[in-house]
Amino acid sequence: MPQYAQNTPVCRDCDGFPVVAIATGTRHADGTRATLRVTCPTCKGTGHTAPAATLARAGR
Repeated sequence: MPQYAQNTPVCRDCDGFPVVAIATGTRHADGTRATLRVTCPTCKGTGHTAPAATLARAGR
């Protein structure tokens, strides 16, 4: 039987890449680059977003 993957919505702001390392251009004393780790503020570093709440239909 076929196995289906769960449909988890990807964050629209980071496209599923929630954490990035940005090089500052400087180097440490041992020669490695100084980097900053930045996480996506929308998904808080998970890469996924919660599905939108379904609208309740109000009627008679």
